[in-house]
Amino acid sequence: MFNFYIIGIPDRMEVSLSDEVKEVLQNHHYFSGGKRHRDLVASYLPENAKWIDIVVPLEGTFMVYEQIDQPIVVIASGDPLFFGIGNTIKRRFPDTKIKVYPYFNSLQLLAHEFQLAYGEMTICTLTGRDWVNLDQELIQGKKCIGVLTDKKKTPATIAARMLEAGFDNYKMIVGSKLGGDEQYCTEISLQNVIDKDFAHPNCLILIQQKEIKRTLGIHEADFHILNGRPKMITKRSIRLNSISFLELNDAKHLWDVGYCTGSVSIEAKQFAPHLQVTAFERREESKELLKLNQRKFCVPGIEGIHDDFFNIDLSTIKKPDRIFIGGHGGKLNEMMQRLHAVLQEDGIIVFNAVSEATKQDFLQAAKELQMEITDQMSLQQDDFNPIVIYQARKRCNHEGVESKARSSTKE
Repeated sequence: MFNFYIIGIPDRMEVSLSDEVKEVLQNHHYFSGGKRHRDLVASYLPENAKWIDIVVPLEGTFMVYEQIDQPIVVIASGDPLFFGIGNTIKRRFPDTKIKVYPYFNSLQLLAHEFQLAYGEMTICTLTGRDWVNLDQELIQGKKCIGVLTDKKKTPATIAARMLEAGFDNYKMIVGSKLGGDEQYCTEISLQNVIDKDFAHPNCLILIQQKEIKRTLGIHEADFHILNGRPKMITKRSIRLNSISFLELNDAKHLWDVGYCTGSVSIEAKQFAPHLQVTAFERREESKELLKLNQRKFCVPGIEGIHDDFFNIDLSTIKKPDRIFIGGHGGKLNEMMQRLHAVLQEDGIIVFNAVSEATKQDFLQAAKELQMEITDQMSLQQDDFNPIVIYQARKRCNHEGVESKARSSTKE
C-alpha cells in the first residue's frame, strides 16, 4: 500500500483517465489538490470523498496530511515530478511510499504543438529562481532551451534581457494555459515579444538560430577600455592563470574587487557560467564599460557595485567563496581584513602582485589572517612588468584568528 497516490492530469474540462487511475479514485477517501483540480475530477470521486485544498504556504496542508492515517490521493497538473508537488511531498515526507501517475508536462505539450524534436532540449526554471539558471544555458550556447516562467520573469522580460545581453540569435515559442480549453501557442521573434502579455501559466522554448563564437582568453584590444589608459586591464595570460587559481568549477559566488573594465569577471563567467559574480569598482566610467563589455561578449549576470569599496556595507551582499583583488587603492591590508571577514570557509583569494612592496604586503596580511598560501606563479607577458599570482585559502577552522581578534580588542 502507498501513502500517497499522485495523479497528473491535463487542464481541460473533459478529463479522460485510465482504468487504473479510476480505480485509485474510487477506492480512496481522502483527496487533495487545487480547487480547479477538484472540479476537473469531481465526476470520478466517490460520494464520501473528503477534499483537502492545497494552499500556499504548503506547510499548513502538510500538517493536515500528518493527521490522516489513510492513503491520500493528490491531483496535480501535468507531471507531478516536473518541478511539481510530487517533489515537494518527497522532500517533506522522505520515508513515505508514493505512486505517481504522470501526464505530459507543459514543455512537452508545447513541443508537441510545434512537432519539435525535443530530445536534446535543456530545461531551465525561472519560477522563483535567479536569472543565472537561464544565463548559464545561453552562455553555453545550448541550441534548444525550455524555460519555465513566473509572473515576474515573463516571455517579455526574458526577451528584453536577452536582447540587452546581445543574445539576438534565438527565436521564441510561447505557450499559455497549455492543455486547457484556452490554450494559446505562438512562434515569435525576441524583438516582437517584448511588448506582449501572455496569460498565466505560460512557458517558452528558445530555439537557437545561429551560434555565438566564444574565445577563452580574450585579447586586451577587444575589450572596451578606459579612455587614454590602454594598459589598465589585466593582461590575457595573467587573467587566464588568475582564473585557474580561482578554481571556479565548484565555486558559487565570485567577488571581483576593482574590476576596471570587467575583463576578469567576464572571462570567469564565460568559463564558469553557473557562477554568481559581483564586481566592485569606484570609477564611475567603469559602470558603462562593464555594460558594453558584457553586451559585446554576451555575458549577462554580472552585478556591478559602484562606490569606494571601503564605504560599501558588505553585510547586505551574499558572501563569496572566491575573491579576485584587481585593485586595492593602496589599502591592501585593510582590504584583506574586510574580505577575510566575509569570505566563506575554505574560500580562495587570488591577488596579482606587481611590485616587491605589494608582494610583501599581501603575504603579511595573509599571515596575520592565518590564511595559507596554497599556490603561486611568476609570469611576464611581453615587455610588461612581471607579475606574481598568489592563491590564499581561508582555513575551515579559523577559531585561532577569531580568538586573536577578540584578545586584541580587549587589549
